[in-house]
Amino acid sequence: SGPVQADPAGGVQVLDGKGRFLMPGLIDAHWHAYLCCNTMQDLLASDPSYTHLAAGREAGATLLRGFTTIRDAGGPVFGLKRAIDTGLLPGPRIYPSGAMLSQTSGHGDFRMIYDHFHGGCGCEIAHIEQLGASRIVDGADAVTAATRENLRQGASQIKLMTGGGAASLYDPLDVTEFFEEEIRAAVRAAEDWGTYVMVHVYNPRGITRAIAAGVKSIEHLIDEPTMELVAGNDIWLSMQAFAVEDNTYPSPVQQAKHIQITEGTDRTYKLAKKYGVKLAWGTDLLFNPANTKNQNHGIVKLQKWFTPFEILKMVTFDNAQLLAMSGPRNPYPGRLGVIEEGALADLLLIDGCPLQQIELLENPAEKFVLIVKNGVICKNIL
Repeated sequence: SGPVQADPAGGVQVLDGKGRFLMPGLIDAHWHAYLCCNTMQDLLASDPSYTHLAAGREAGATLLRGFTTIRDAGGPVFGLKRAIDTGLLPGPRIYPSGAMLSQTSGHGDFRMIYDHFHGGCGCEIAHIEQLGASRIVDGADAVTAATRENLRQGASQIKLMTGGGAASLYDPLDVTEFFEEEIRAAVRAAEDWGTYVMVHVYNPRGITRAIAAGVKSIEHLIDEPTMELVAGNDIWLSMQAFAVEDNTYPSPVQQAKHIQITEGTDRTYKLAKKYGVKLAWGTDLLFNPANTKNQNHGIVKLQKWFTPFEILKMVTFDNAQLLAMSGPRNPYPGRLGVIEEGALADLLLIDGCPLQQIELLENPAEKFVLIVKNGVICKNIL
């Protein structure tokens, strides 16, 4: 509220930001730090060390795009998180989910059609599970064990696949995945650790089942009856402004599912505003290394439905409230998404005013003149 007295002789660096716009660091509530920068072919055919090196390099690029924090929505990022937290690599804070939990034939089942084994059956473990990208589990006991394993590894929240998706081969969008008792098993195990379950799902039946089982965060699209259900149960909706150009899938079936998803984006955002649901934002970029540079474009696309102020609040303060739901499993205790005394010092200094021109956020290389994460200067071109 007033000038802060600082003694430069005491090691304090004073920067003149006059004429520029100061805001909290950006938060992506649905990012895949490992899966975004590796293709499906990389995952299935490359040496794992290569894919992890790719994720390490991408983490540095993510930070320079202004994202000081991300919630990882599934993948083997525990090592990457440690490397960033200990200063070995530059990158954003990571709220990790660990391996995505999928039923057989579900959205996280990326086995070849001729593979008939996975870790959940007590047989030889599938390659995708060896990587830690997903875990194929069937039955409440197997789901419970996999949830606890992710928590043992350091997950801040749990990710379940409870409906079909575009990136996977075997599950149409209308498919409901996991029985209610299976979802509830994950919820109970997560709640015992003081945290929550987020679910990938696009269809109303799957959303209704997940809410009945106690899930706290729905990722992706919703129709009107289920939007009303989400609002009435105080559930978070973590949305992405999907557009056709965001991804291109190798098979016609996958591409058709992707187009169907993008067609629901406008309706979902309008319904979210109508019912006043708790709304978070993320990108959910997958298997497309060439497209990660467009992460910030996902923010700019929000201007179709929201004012610049609403957008800035969503990608900072609102997203931070969702991340804080991890409670005692929060790996970074402290206030995020705000600039105030006692908060974690994540700051962006923008050359221009995004309240008047939100497109400025799409050019971080030139317009983000200062990036500070946790009080440490990561970029300074003042």
